[in-house]
This record gives sequence, C-alpha cells and structure tokens, in this order.
Amino acid sequence: MAMSNSDYEESFLTVAEVAEVLRLNQQTVRNWIDAGSLPAVRVGRRVRIKRSDLERIVESGYQGSLPPASTISGPSASDFWSGEPVGSLIPDLERGSG
Repeated sequence: MAMSNSDYEESFLTVAEVAEVLRLNQQTVRNWIDAGSLPAVRVGRRVRIKRSDLERIVESGYQGSLPPASTISGPSASDFWSGEPVGSLIPDLERGSG
C-alpha cells in the first residue's frame, strides 16, 4: 500500500500520547489497537496512531445529547435541596411491621 503525500504530512501519536489525551491507561489504548477498534501502524516494535483516526473515533463515539430520562419515580434533586423531608428512615409502625 503506497502512502500519499497527505499521509506523510499526517501527524502520528504514540500510545502514551493517545492515553494522555483521553486520560486513559496506556494498556487500554493497546487493548483497543489489538482488538482492531483503534487503527494503528507498527513500525518495528513501535506503534503509531494517526491523529485523524483518533479524532474520527472520538467524534463517532461522542454522545452530545442527554441520556434518556429515568422511568424510576422518586424524589428529585430539587426535592432534596428544598429542605422538605422526602422520606423516612424509620419504618412505618402502623403497617404492622415487626
């Protein structure tokens, strides 16, 4: 596979640099490479990752929207911070528990 001029001009990152950018352990980055989820090129014993490949993968995995609302009902954060009691730690003795 021949490299084009744009490939030569492309910047490459080390495993350590990718791990630092993503705030991950280097072994996690290596695992991604071994699993094929992060493309990389091996140059002898060295591994390099194209910056554009990393950016593409990060963009494709980015979830910019809020997660769906939970279907579990219960006290909300505003209930908690309002200062009003939202529940009791003492079991209701009238229910016959005991």
